[in-house]
Amino acid sequence: MKAPREPLFLARRGYRRRRIMDAARILPYFGLFLFMLPVLRGGHASSIAVSAIYLFGVWFGLILAAFVLSGRLKRIDPEDDG
Repeated sequence: MKAPREPLFLARRGYRRRRIMDAARILPYFGLFLFMLPVLRGGHASSIAVSAIYLFGVWFGLILAAFVLSGRLKRIDPEDDG
């Protein structure tokens, strides 16, 4: 009978760094989905002003998310994995 395996230990900083990197990789696809959302909704007629506010709001949100993710990646030292 085999002895039970020990659970895999992942260093906390390395795990966090990889999850933040995953979020940074997914961010462009999430942005594309948000930009395409009005088209996927069925193209309801709305004013140009509302559409422009939506697009610039999504654009600003993506810039802010990328800024936050890059700041967190800078704080985590890649040499600290062990």
